[in-house]
Amino acid sequence: MNNVRRWIKPAIQEMKAYHVPATGRMIKLDAMENPYSLSVEIRQQWLSRLNNVEINRYPDAQANLLKNRLREVMNIPDEMAIMLGNGSDELIQIIAMALAQPDRIYMAPEPSFVMYQFIAGTVDVQFIGVPLNRDDFSLDRDIMLGAIEKHQPTLIFLAYPNNPTGNLFDKTVIGDVVRSAPGLVVVDEAYHAYSKETFMPQLDKFDNLLVLRTLSKSGMAGLRLGYLVGAEGWISELDKIRLPYNINALTQSTAEFILSHHEILDAQAEQIYQGRETLFSELTQIDGIQAWPSVANFILFRSLIKEANDIFAALQGRGILIKNLHGSHPALDQCLRVTVGTDDENTAFITALQQLLD
Repeated sequence: MNNVRRWIKPAIQEMKAYHVPATGRMIKLDAMENPYSLSVEIRQQWLSRLNNVEINRYPDAQANLLKNRLREVMNIPDEMAIMLGNGSDELIQIIAMALAQPDRIYMAPEPSFVMYQFIAGTVDVQFIGVPLNRDDFSLDRDIMLGAIEKHQPTLIFLAYPNNPTGNLFDKTVIGDVVRSAPGLVVVDEAYHAYSKETFMPQLDKFDNLLVLRTLSKSGMAGLRLGYLVGAEGWISELDKIRLPYNINALTQSTAEFILSHHEILDAQAEQIYQGRETLFSELTQIDGIQAWPSVANFILFRSLIKEANDIFAALQGRGILIKNLHGSHPALDQCLRVTVGTDDENTAFITALQQLLD
């Protein structure tokens, strides 16, 4: 252990690993996954396609077929370049590594996606969190622009919609942030499938803007596929440190196949929209619960009468796993987050929560 302490850099030794709980057979409402699987017919077509994948060969290093399918389905502008990642996490890491230098600063509103700060720590860059408004988690223009002026960040992440709060920041304020930023701004649209709002059409208006997305929330979490879109100048530089063959052959073939049937994903998203509205309505009717409106596939709520830790543990004891956010940030005191599941899963969660609070 002395050698470990000697050679592992101190910043890493002080970190805690990102914890992913074991789920077993629990109702899994903690990770913002799409709860719906593919039909038997589509799965058979998919398996037939995979039968032809030559896993003894390296995959297409540029994944050109998949990029072309993404460009078509996701309406990516022809003049913009695409880089693929093993999930959007890898792309966040690549950006952070490419821009990291001593004395540089990365920034994001808080509370937001924890990986922005986590990855900044791995590349030894100072991270500045800018507080959101406590009542509705909106982005305060004056506070954000003041932080930019003071700290001159090299890199800013803006989750749109924001995780874990589920809201969209004001588009005008985001535009002001991009214009004021001295460095790169990454708009993270991980939940675009549910919000339908995007900064993709704004890419040609700003020379310091990139748009980041993932297919994980749309029903392909197991594939680990994210994509980054922006001007060729940015993407070509970032691509230099992307490891070769980072998107395996099975992921490329599967994603290209499913995107060719994107109407299935659209229909599933519609089910999740409807489930989200019902779930939010039911949460707001429970005494002792404060819930915030969401345009993502999850809902943030606060317990006003019972400890969040106790609710989390009791639900887990009943076979229901949600996300406990209490203690992760002062603004999330006694807060939990629930993913929108199937109708049966949502009903099981609401029933259990009501029983716990009665």
